[in-house]
Order: sequence, then C-alpha cells, then structure tokens
Amino acid sequence: MEPRFTLNDNELGAKIGKRFANTSLAIAQSTLPKSTLELVELRASQINGCGWCTDVHTKELAEAGEPAVRINLVAAWREAAVFTEAERAALALAEEGTRLADAHRGVSDDTWAQVRKHYDDDQIAALVYLVAMINAANRLGVIVRMQGGSYEPGMFAGITD
Repeated sequence: MEPRFTLNDNELGAKIGKRFANTSLAIAQSTLPKSTLELVELRASQINGCGWCTDVHTKELAEAGEPAVRINLVAAWREAAVFTEAERAALALAEEGTRLADAHRGVSDDTWAQVRKHYDDDQIAALVYLVAMINAANRLGVIVRMQGGSYEPGMFAGITD
C-alpha cells in the first residue's frame, strides 16, 4: 500500500492543515490530562483503522511515560483493570462517538452520565471536540493512505506557528 497524496505538500492542503492543527492545539491546551487525550485518540484511531494516527498516539503515550500495559490494552479497555473510572468514561465516549454508523444511536445516556460525573464543562467541551477531530484526522489518513511507522514524537511541534 502506497500513500496516495501528501496533503501538506499541497499549498491549500497545508493551509487547511494548519487550521486543523490550531483547533487540535486548543484542545491540547485544555485541562484534560494529556494521557486521557492520547488514550481517546488512540482508541478512535484503532476503531477507524488509521495506521498513521495509531502510530502517532501510541508513540506519544510511550514518550509521555505511559506503561506499555496501558497502551497495549486500549483496544480491550473494557476488559482491563488499568484504566481509571474517568478514563473509562472518556474511552466509552470515544467509542460511541466514533461508531455512529455501526447501528449505534450515538452516545448513550449512561456514557454521558459517566462523562458528566468525571469531567467539568470545559473538559467535556474538549472531549467532544477531541472525538470529532480525531475522527476527522483518521478519515484524512485513511483516504490518502498515510502509513504508520515513521512518526517521531514531537515532529509536528511547530506546525501551528
């Protein structure tokens, strides 16, 4: 499988990508724990089959010091004892917000209640936008066939400049 297109090599693609990155930066600057952000992004990326994004978020978690057991168990988080109740609520939101077309009715009331229990309004806003943005990023990656394996933590640190 070869990449089809490099969005950042195109002038308009790079311009749009910078705006996209700025939105993601605002989410990253929220009070949500960095590990929660990355866990949510990793889970959505796994569901959507985005190799590039799975590579990015796996490596970012490892770089931040997350134990391998937590990274490896994200795909089976419901059957793992290594996630907090708050992380479990965020992962449930990520899954239900990602699987909209899989005969789900969106985010369940139970999941929403758990999110409300563990996060304040600003964090909930960040989580909702985070789920939407990672799903958009996954779709970009899958459409143009961005391959996983080459990401180095921090390589896009200056993209919003």
